[in-house]
Amino acid sequence: MATNLEDPRIIEFDVRTDEMLVNMGPQHPSTHGVLRLVLRTDGEVISEVTPHLGYLHRCAEKIGENLTPRQWIPYTDRMDYLAAMNMNLGWSLVVEKLLDHELSDKAKHLRVIISELGRIASHLVGMGAYGLDLGTFSPFLYAFRERERILDLFEEVCGARLTYSYLTPGGATADLPTGWVDKVEAFLRQLEPIISDYHELLTTNAIFIKRTAGIGIMSAEMAIDYGCSGPVLRGSGVDYDLRRDGEERYTEMYDGYAYEVVVEKDGHYPQDRNYPKVPREAVLGDCWHRFYVRMLEVMQAMDLVEQGIEKYKSASGDWGVPIKLTQRLPKGDVYLETEAPRGQMGFYLVSDGSAIPWRVRARSSCFCNLSVTSELCPGCLIADVPAIVGSLDIVMGEIDR
Repeated sequence: MATNLEDPRIIEFDVRTDEMLVNMGPQHPSTHGVLRLVLRTDGEVISEVTPHLGYLHRCAEKIGENLTPRQWIPYTDRMDYLAAMNMNLGWSLVVEKLLDHELSDKAKHLRVIISELGRIASHLVGMGAYGLDLGTFSPFLYAFRERERILDLFEEVCGARLTYSYLTPGGATADLPTGWVDKVEAFLRQLEPIISDYHELLTTNAIFIKRTAGIGIMSAEMAIDYGCSGPVLRGSGVDYDLRRDGEERYTEMYDGYAYEVVVEKDGHYPQDRNYPKVPREAVLGDCWHRFYVRMLEVMQAMDLVEQGIEKYKSASGDWGVPIKLTQRLPKGDVYLETEAPRGQMGFYLVSDGSAIPWRVRARSSCFCNLSVTSELCPGCLIADVPAIVGSLDIVMGEIDR
């Protein structure tokens, strides 16, 4: 029935929206920790996003100036606590650089195995939690199921499941247990067919694609200008990975390993396996591409672990005896960056010649990756903010040091 506009019962409204300030966090589940985002909105549309930090600050760097390098290892665990082995590795390498300490081949291969398993575990959490941010629960459970098996392996190595303190200046706290590498090989055989399930649940899921494709587009120039790194940088098409492009003391760990940096080139990713195709809705630099890079890096890390095991079995030398707890440091300053799961993690150490560093600083990949949210979110909907922040895969322990 047609509406009679002259009917006196019809009241016309002048609908307007008011600008509001909305707090997302610091206890919001989609902020991946104690992060507070202040959203300025016009209705459902975001006009400004301001991240507020500091809720997890623990003075870790200042503590590092009152402990010996080996004593500070447990504090690195608590930076990126989802990739604690990789944090241990970065600090150990910078101390060894100052000491000009060289590791045996066996110790280097051990570190590759451990750090790449840490990368797999970290990306599994990132993948599962990202699905949870966007409203799907099952991938979170599946991802944690596989991650638990990696934590079981780490527990056998060092007795811990989250904060390991295993890789330490001079090598590691102990050699790999007898039969441990066989268990890793069995885990990788079990994980490989499951990867396709993850792609079905998220990567090629129509709803997931609609929530992530074309959202939060970060150009290569923007990623470089903001100092982004890791999967966030490579998801924008920048071919840069410190395992290949970093300092020699770090890249030599990967000498002789066959791998290709996961980044889109000419519209395609490395095609070593039967990867899902990029959906036509996706735009290079969007949330979907940042997620996809992490999924492919899981498969790449599996290959690196397999190669590391073969090299470890035939390598010469010992597993790397830790330096003395109170060993004096030579005077000088050193800086070194590693390719952690979330990007470029750097440590800076200044020594005055005593056993305790004079100055300790850390360069956080997550801090720079988070800073770009103020550029990505304006113009999007409130519901898109968890998709954008989740695609950056931040850990607040690394930002609030």
